[in-house]
Amino acid sequence: MALKRVFIANRGEIAVRVIRACRVLGLETIAAVSEADRDSLAAELADRAMIIGPAPPAESYLNIAAVLDAAVEAGADALHPGYGFLAEQPALASACAERGIKFIGPDADAIAAMGNKLAARRQAREIGVPVVPGSASVRTQEDAAVVAAEIGYPLLIKAAAGGGGRGIKIVTEAPGLDDAFATASAEARAAFGDETLYMERYVGNARHIEVQVLGDSEGGVVHVGERDCSVQRRYQKVVEEAPAPGLSDALRGDIRAAAVTLAEAIRYENAGTVEFIVDGDRDAFYFLEMNTRIQVEHPVTEMVTGLDLVAEQLRIAGGEGLTVAQSDIRTQGHAIECRITAEDAAAGFQPSPGRIEAWEPPVGDGIRVDTHCRAGDVVPPFYDSLLAKLIVTGDNRLQAVARLQAALARFTVTGVSTTIPFLRLLACQLDFVKGGVNTRWLEGNLEDLKGGI
Repeated sequence: MALKRVFIANRGEIAVRVIRACRVLGLETIAAVSEADRDSLAAELADRAMIIGPAPPAESYLNIAAVLDAAVEAGADALHPGYGFLAEQPALASACAERGIKFIGPDADAIAAMGNKLAARRQAREIGVPVVPGSASVRTQEDAAVVAAEIGYPLLIKAAAGGGGRGIKIVTEAPGLDDAFATASAEARAAFGDETLYMERYVGNARHIEVQVLGDSEGGVVHVGERDCSVQRRYQKVVEEAPAPGLSDALRGDIRAAAVTLAEAIRYENAGTVEFIVDGDRDAFYFLEMNTRIQVEHPVTEMVTGLDLVAEQLRIAGGEGLTVAQSDIRTQGHAIECRITAEDAAAGFQPSPGRIEAWEPPVGDGIRVDTHCRAGDVVPPFYDSLLAKLIVTGDNRLQAVARLQAALARFTVTGVSTTIPFLRLLACQLDFVKGGVNTRWLEGNLEDLKGGI
């Protein structure tokens, strides 16, 4: 079906990003907004904005009935979920299908198959994609003790329905197992309504490498290169880059091929990301999970390949299929993205809602800023604190790092606290400049960085 009118069931910078991609393709846009977002940039840029409920997410952006009723009322023929909120809820994809609205993403079965981490691990293992040694579901503390004896310490306890780092606990020795199991179970129940847990070996010297894939309704799949997302705090990504530095050609090729194999096996349609852990001590990689949506960090891939991934999403959903063959996709240069949030890093990353007084992002060659913010805008306390994504490119990684340092130095925001001062220090750390840090690096240096702000 050829798309004409797209309903955007999200907010913030991703809503703005989708609107701009729709404009490129000549598509009409309707922005779903809560009462807190009625004056947002997305509401201003869209052809039409519809209020779907009060500010609390449960009454607006997480309310499937309210979202679908508004989309139907608007006469939308497609719905883009963005990331977060309902983006990976099979129920939204199913509800769209029932209402005759094209969901811009995979179908409900693919979302469900990859949304449960145990099921996804089992699928990967069956098709020969390596997974971290671990267990099936573990339901009691007694079962956990048996599995721990088999896996050995340190180990991870993880929520089967998890995501975003929630419901994950590291256990370094047996005396801490019972408490960690109980805490992880409670977090999983509270966050996902599903307390199912599993366990896997903890990879200490790990890098987080993910592969962008695109699939169409005919079963065609291509990868669009990989990203390194190893700079993390509490399992949340802080800095991402493409391509991943320091991988051998063989390992890079194997990781990309594994991502395509998995996407082909589930006949994946639209944009998705297959995530892996690379064990630096063993030069091995393991499947972690698949995110069945566009990623926050998709711009770094766009900047080194020249592809507009959101436009590709729209074209695939409209039935055009893949517009590029694997042989057409080339990576040139290097791109780095950092997430700028309304948080006070020196105060333990405490959220900082309020009114933005000055908003002066950097401009210049090799600089891109994806944002929904302007001077005078209010940062509400109800939602994720992401204000902007600063993306820089260079002919090589060192040039990209230098541009990142310069761009952060020129990025001025007042009225709310932001992570810009923290990121300025981070971008100048020798280990970061050299590249290839593991997922423990930021946490290990966090107190020194916070102390320097």
